[in-house]
Amino acid sequence: MQLNDYLRILRRRGWLIIFLGLLTAGAAFGFSRIQQPVYQSTVKILITTRPDFGQTQTAKALLRDYAEWLRSSYRAAAVIDELDMDRTPQSLLGDMSIAAASSESIITLEIKHSDPDRANDIARVWATQLIHWRQEENAGLRKEDRVNAELLDNPIAGLDSPQTKINTLAGAIFGALLGVVIIFLLEWIESGVIRRNEDIERYLDLPVIGSIPQ
Repeated sequence: MQLNDYLRILRRRGWLIIFLGLLTAGAAFGFSRIQQPVYQSTVKILITTRPDFGQTQTAKALLRDYAEWLRSSYRAAAVIDELDMDRTPQSLLGDMSIAAASSESIITLEIKHSDPDRANDIARVWATQLIHWRQEENAGLRKEDRVNAELLDNPIAGLDSPQTKINTLAGAIFGALLGVVIIFLLEWIESGVIRRNEDIERYLDLPVIGSIPQ
């Protein structure tokens, strides 16, 4: 097919691409708008010790242990009790994710909730448990052997889902691609149907030198 053929197809059926793109974009936008918003609160805990290479390496090695200590049903139950929540520890754990970055001596804790303020409260209380626990453990240690935990900043909640703009754009792209597929399918079905002189020339690869008028 030549460029003129593609342009002819676009002139005839290009509206299908636009229509399906707008239709699926509208559907994705509507679906996103009716979804309940979910917010994610993030809090970072810094683990510090004395400026000694060996002690610092030991603290970094303990990061995963601290992360597992936080990822516990006991910690979840303590959060539920303090905030007076009607939840089970396991369901609350399902809304929590945690990661330990040993290169930075930082533990990142994330909480998802439909209420951003509630998400911040849960993240703050959950992270504070590690801080209090380290303070209790440090009380029986010499100052040079202590491992400290502190919040880098207050928890910050942001919208996690739905991503309305992204969903709408993805819907528009999907609809446009679907329109292209349908157009090529229709053209393939009609490829054996001869309606114009151009169809004869394209199908037989021969020039039309005359035609009988209707």
